[in-house]
Amino acid sequence: MPVNPFDNAIISQSVLAAAREMGVKLIRSAYSTILREASDGSAAISNLQGDIVAQAELIPIQLGPIGITLKQCLARFPVETITPDDFMITNDPYSGGQHLPDVYIFCPIFYGERLIGFSASVAHQIDFGGGAPGLDPGATDIYQEGLRLPPTKWSQSRDWNGGPLEQLVRANIRVPDLTIGDMNAMFAANAIAAARVAQLCDKYGADTVTEVMAEMVNYSERRFRAAITQLPDGVYYGEDVIDDDGVTDEPLLIKVKVEVRGDAIDIDFTGSSPQVRRNLNSPFSCTVSAAVTCVKSVLTSPDIPFNDGILRAVRISAPYGSILNPAPPSPVRARLEANYRIYNAIMRALAPVAPEKVIATGFDTLTAACFSLQRDESFSVYLEIFGGGYGGSQHGDGCDAVDSPLSNCANTPVEALDMEYDFFRLERYTLEPDSFGIGKYRGGAGFSREYSVLKDGVVFAIYADRHRYAPQGLFGGEAGERGYCELTRNGVTERIASKSMVTLNRGDRVKVYMGGGGGYGDAAERPRSLREADIEDGMVTQ
Repeated sequence: MPVNPFDNAIISQSVLAAAREMGVKLIRSAYSTILREASDGSAAISNLQGDIVAQAELIPIQLGPIGITLKQCLARFPVETITPDDFMITNDPYSGGQHLPDVYIFCPIFYGERLIGFSASVAHQIDFGGGAPGLDPGATDIYQEGLRLPPTKWSQSRDWNGGPLEQLVRANIRVPDLTIGDMNAMFAANAIAAARVAQLCDKYGADTVTEVMAEMVNYSERRFRAAITQLPDGVYYGEDVIDDDGVTDEPLLIKVKVEVRGDAIDIDFTGSSPQVRRNLNSPFSCTVSAAVTCVKSVLTSPDIPFNDGILRAVRISAPYGSILNPAPPSPVRARLEANYRIYNAIMRALAPVAPEKVIATGFDTLTAACFSLQRDESFSVYLEIFGGGYGGSQHGDGCDAVDSPLSNCANTPVEALDMEYDFFRLERYTLEPDSFGIGKYRGGAGFSREYSVLKDGVVFAIYADRHRYAPQGLFGGEAGERGYCELTRNGVTERIASKSMVTLNRGDRVKVYMGGGGGYGDAAERPRSLREADIEDGMVTQ
């Protein structure tokens, strides 16, 4: 029997609120700065079939394929074999996952003896083993990138909380207290979902709740298909490049064909570069997530839930063995560099037919910077994710100094770094004037962070992009500035490659510079009031 509209609205919004509460619980319970301060984690609720129904608005790239990851687990462990004490875990990029630091934990949601669905959480672990603390830009296969967990099922009472799985994880990571603490925060977030769904079942009945969960997925599909029909049928092309593979100076091409047919979209990445030996390869689930995130952000309003209903209207393909669908054991740690070029290429493809909905290319690069120090038998690891400036749009200037659209992490406060780490100090953190492309609406400003090293033997690792190829403007807008990384030692300053690792000593200084976004439209049409505001604020100096 169909659920009446009033109950449907109340229950669907309650499920969405439960997912958002999961996200808050995850972040506030975390131990590491990458999760507690930067909010590099996500949470979601699925139905019995593994379709994501609702999710917290946190990290788009983690959430897009979360249903794909869960279904990989359920293919190995059918729902009839799952008990209330079980949980499933994986971080395997070749089984629906992202990269090894992103660990997924799925817990069943039971109402009495009936399985209703699953709670899901994912968090970027500050260290998960591998060849170097935090990240290893030189890894040439996935085995060098960390501890790999295939989709497996465990008992929470027997295998965690000091059990064999927790012991296995502790023995393979450099900062076990932080990592295990963050994973316990994931369990706590999942428990929130179970409690809230059970409360809804108490009030409305399990049948009604499960029917509404199914309708939430159908609703997103209908709304998304309706948005697609607003585009003219046709085939549209776009491309962008990654600077290099970290070994040679050759750029890596991301090429896309977007075909719109009625209420469906076909996205094909044929022609993109082959997979590479370094960690810039994108697992196919990440390719799907980046593509769908871009299309949804262009075509729909924020009130349409991002769940598995969106995936029903989009078909995505990439040649096996390419950088966007690599074969194991290719390394994938820095997959977001390719994912952002997917985002940029699709945005360019849609620009001619949806000029009022797209934005110019932002800095759109994941800059991952890691400082680490070994202290006798233990390690201290700091890892942070940086963004840059957004591209301008028909509606206004791009946002200044934020994480890029697929990541959505926060910048870690200076005070948190001072409390947690004593082997480096953040000396300067500033918006960078003139870092954006001018246009009718300018791009967002980039920013920089400068660190001084306080002890010998500190290892600094980075992977980044847009150090060679600047983010382009749109419809006459100018390009934004490129990024760079500098090391100053003994009074001499030199550039560090965008994908590299170096050992630092006391007195060294590192600057990480993130560029701004491209401009939108002819700069001659920029309103005088906006020009004057930029000069008054010190954002334009020339």
